[in-house]
Amino acid sequence: MKFITVRDFRIRPGSVWESLEKSKEVVITSNGKPIALLTGVSDVNFDETLRAIRRARAELVVSKMRETSLKKGLSKLTAKNIEAEIISVRKARKQC
Repeated sequence: MKFITVRDFRIRPGSVWESLEKSKEVVITSNGKPIALLTGVSDVNFDETLRAIRRARAELVVSKMRETSLKKGLSKLTAKNIEAEIISVRKARKQC
């Protein structure tokens, strides 16, 4: 995987596109930290690639939610506790 700075991306975009053709993925960095991922697509695989990226992002979010739940002890809530929390939030919404 090729890493390219924002500055290089701005100054020499042609080399970025060449790198993308060769390696299929290019990471754009700013101050040494990754900020974007460019991935090659075509009109043939665009929809499939987009779905795969969105699915991977969703799985990452769910994984982080589960991790946070375990750290906070929320995984031990009973169905009654969860239902009570839902009712409480709904009542608070109605009052607003």
